[in-house]
Amino acid sequence: MSQNTGKGRTLIAAIGDEDTITGLLLAGIGDIDAHQRANFMVVTSKTTQEQIEETFTSFTQRKDIAIILINQHIAEYIRGILDEYSAAFPTVLEIPSKDHPYDPSKDSVLKRVQLLFGE
Repeated sequence: MSQNTGKGRTLIAAIGDEDTITGLLLAGIGDIDAHQRANFMVVTSKTTQEQIEETFTSFTQRKDIAIILINQHIAEYIRGILDEYSAAFPTVLEIPSKDHPYDPSKDSVLKRVQLLFGE
């Protein structure tokens, strides 16, 4: 039986608006690996849903990422993919942004926890 552990996963990845990513990079999460792949994506008005989906999928397949942070308003663009995602690692956390407050009713992780506890 294979165990899905977080061993070797040391990075936090982020998909967010410019303000969120700038803050996270200033906090020190930025990394570019040997294959020139960054662990962050800045989403602008010109970013397509397909680009967000591709980035999310690539982050979930990387073995060095432990956590994926995504702005909740950006997560809405790929809600179907997020709702189907069930792996323990990397863990996906939806976070608020400066212009979009956190809405617990939209958080897929919180919904799963509520189902687990019968709420």
